[in-house]
Amino acid sequence: MTPTMTYFPAGPAAARARARADAPSPEPRPHGFLPERLPAQVLAGAWTDLDVLAHAAAAARTPQDARLLVERAGRAGELAVLRQRVGRLAPPRARAAAMRVAVIVAACGLSDLDPGVPVSRRYAHDDFLGLWASLAQRGEHERIVALPTLALLNWAPRHKPQRARTTDQLARGEVLVPIVRWSPSGHPLSRIDRLMLAAVRLEAQGIWLLRIAEGLAGRGPGDESVAMALCRFTRVQHVLRRQLRTEEVKLAMAPTTAQQRAVLVALADRGALEPPILLAADTVLGIGGRAGSSSRQRLRRHLPAGDRCRLSALERDCAALRTLAHRSGPEADAYREAQESLIVLRRTYTELVRTAVEPGPVRSLRP
Repeated sequence: MTPTMTYFPAGPAAARARARADAPSPEPRPHGFLPERLPAQVLAGAWTDLDVLAHAAAAARTPQDARLLVERAGRAGELAVLRQRVGRLAPPRARAAAMRVAVIVAACGLSDLDPGVPVSRRYAHDDFLGLWASLAQRGEHERIVALPTLALLNWAPRHKPQRARTTDQLARGEVLVPIVRWSPSGHPLSRIDRLMLAAVRLEAQGIWLLRIAEGLAGRGPGDESVAMALCRFTRVQHVLRRQLRTEEVKLAMAPTTAQQRAVLVALADRGALEPPILLAADTVLGIGGRAGSSSRQRLRRHLPAGDRCRLSALERDCAALRTLAHRSGPEADAYREAQESLIVLRRTYTELVRTAVEPGPVRSLRP
């Protein structure tokens, strides 16, 4: 059989056409917004000091107690050593270290600080601020103190997987445990622990939503496959809503502390508890928890640079699809049904967070 050849005319237009033909077609990432590899559970060498500090800060009674722990580590020179070694970390270890720094920052009540601003020195040790800024810069993730770091890098399967599977498959099918617990060892998982694990499961199950979203990119009115894809989009959102309802029942029975509730309130006020998969759905459908494109960018600022670019590209490619909001017909009806379903799903997630910040059962996390 004679191979099929594609011919392009000469000139600049030909160069652009050849570039488009040669460019690899983008494939959806199998792991969605979850890390491609399992988060690192162990930090080696001097970095074990950071691991110990993160566990201690998360279990501290008050932000002041957590800050004293950081000051003590700073005076001992531990943070200065780590700050000098950030450049030597392999990417998975850098992400693991960033997660622990994010936990420490949240536990210390410093979530609204920018480590690069001089005023921050009044509230945190210089070497800790330098470590924080270096890890944030290393991961192209300026605002690491948010749900994508606190949750999506802070989980592991309870038992070692027997065969190779993607992280989204592991997060859906295995019992998960937090790497850094906000509850003391030997005690039940706290509400903040369960909220973060629920966020991981939401991202793992929500990968189907992301795949449909990326399949809708470039489509618009007149495409016969749009209505069917939007109906699938709605069905997946119904599944995610039922999943969140189940998680809410478990979370409501978990213990909590005033310290942990304050951490969640601070993060929620900054828009730092927004699940990336819901931001992706909002990108496709053009709605969200807060109106306006500026607020959409505000919610995305907590994501790594690669994920922000991914959502921006998805938003651009779905522009034609969003014109269905002003049309009529089966496609437009399916579009509006998907929008209404997303509104309900967002409301369900908000209720989950609200349950997490309410006073818990009458039992203490303390011995």
